[in-house]
Amino acid sequence: MSGTATGTDSAVTELATPDAAVPRPQSRAARTAWVPAPTHPSDRIRPAEPGEAWTDDPYAAAVRTGRGPLYLRRLPDTAQEPQRLPLDIERWCSPPDAGDKSVLRRCTGPVLDVGCGPGRLVSALSVLGVPALGVDISPAAVARTRRQGGAAVRRSAYDRLPGEGRWSTALLMDGNVGIGGDPVALLGRMTELVAPGGCLLAEAAPQDVDDRFTARVEDARGRYGRPFPWARLGPTALLYAADATGWILTGRWTVGGRPFVELRRPKPERDDTGHMAARRGGDG
Repeated sequence: MSGTATGTDSAVTELATPDAAVPRPQSRAARTAWVPAPTHPSDRIRPAEPGEAWTDDPYAAAVRTGRGPLYLRRLPDTAQEPQRLPLDIERWCSPPDAGDKSVLRRCTGPVLDVGCGPGRLVSALSVLGVPALGVDISPAAVARTRRQGGAAVRRSAYDRLPGEGRWSTALLMDGNVGIGGDPVALLGRMTELVAPGGCLLAEAAPQDVDDRFTARVEDARGRYGRPFPWARLGPTALLYAADATGWILTGRWTVGGRPFVELRRPKPERDDTGHMAARRGGDG
């Protein structure tokens, strides 16, 4: 998730490597060979159990309709600082914008979109012929992703996921570095999902913040769901968390006020004795 962002294609500022070419479409057979069928019991789009965060109204209603307004409410609710952050539900439910396209150009399949939401990126990758799978705990988000032609399963980032350690690219977009309220734990988990030498594309908060808190989703009428732990990280805090978990920065850019980073998982290499060792040190 992220706050409201505006801008145009001309607002792109490249600070590192240039955009890669858009991946070439692959055959349907190649795509379906990598994207697993939803056979896990939690992948079925069953109704959410009472009180599950990110599954109850008003989030589910907003995902189904594609309309807000929708907010992230910081708890406890005090008047000392802004407590309600707008969520870009309309953008999440729309086709990819300039910022999204700058990320899609860097994707090499297969791609895992963690916290895929309504599935705009998974669906766009599918159209390009790039194998992609969305992961989300919201039944409404998984259902919308599938309706748009994308593949998605209903699971947490910390559940056992298909293809662990073999994904070429993983995505943490729209503020999803905040999942679980512990960015270091989440980025550590991503090292288990991405293949050695693979890529993590993540979006930071536009402000230079490093914040952990309890939150809930609510709408303009004050209806809300269950509280959950969350975090907001600006670019500096995100890079600190990435360094702490062994990721290597290989790209950094901004589109329309939305900051993004490209991170790489080091490949193991052989030491003088012929044993495999992590590029940043340690035993393989």
